[in-house]
Amino acid sequence: MRNDFFAGFSGNQEAFQRAMKTTEGVLAQNPKHAEALVWHGAGLFSLAGQAFRQQDVNQGRELYDKAVKEMDEAVALEPDNIGVRIPRGAVLMVASRNMPPAIAKPLLERALSDYEHAFELQSSYLDKLGAHPKGELLSGIAEGHLRTGDQEKARLFFERVVKELDGTPYQRRAAAWLEKPGPFAQGQSFTCIGCHAK
Repeated sequence: MRNDFFAGFSGNQEAFQRAMKTTEGVLAQNPKHAEALVWHGAGLFSLAGQAFRQQDVNQGRELYDKAVKEMDEAVALEPDNIGVRIPRGAVLMVASRNMPPAIAKPLLERALSDYEHAFELQSSYLDKLGAHPKGELLSGIAEGHLRTGDQEKARLFFERVVKELDGTPYQRRAAAWLEKPGPFAQGQSFTCIGCHAK
């Protein structure tokens, strides 16, 4: 299902529809299934973006509100589930990059809280995580702090990325920022650069 969503977010409509149908089937059986709920919300969020791009503002707002509500409900149901916190955090981190600041701020705050909570949950075995999950996690926290204006906290996590993820795209992007630190710039991206990204 996750692979279908990733393919769908990259433009594969058949995979996207299949993923949405899978989550809807699970939710029909158990409306409180947190992982299905967060992924369905992520799917609705993607549809909201499509509606806004097509100038269908009313449909976009309706889908957006429902998407955020579903993702928030999923986190409320299972706040310590990595499989719930990371999907919401990742979706909101990426989506909020291209939104007006007033709309982006609460979404970015949610995303950062998801990444930081996931970091706490995984702290005892962080060194055993693969490059992709570890890179996304550390880079997500760094980006979140950078975008909320705390360059010092961002620096600490970028330094960890450079030290612990040698030879990865995460390391290269973190090193580039450390070489020339500054506020988050339009077009920058430190996460979603792994296996499912174009």
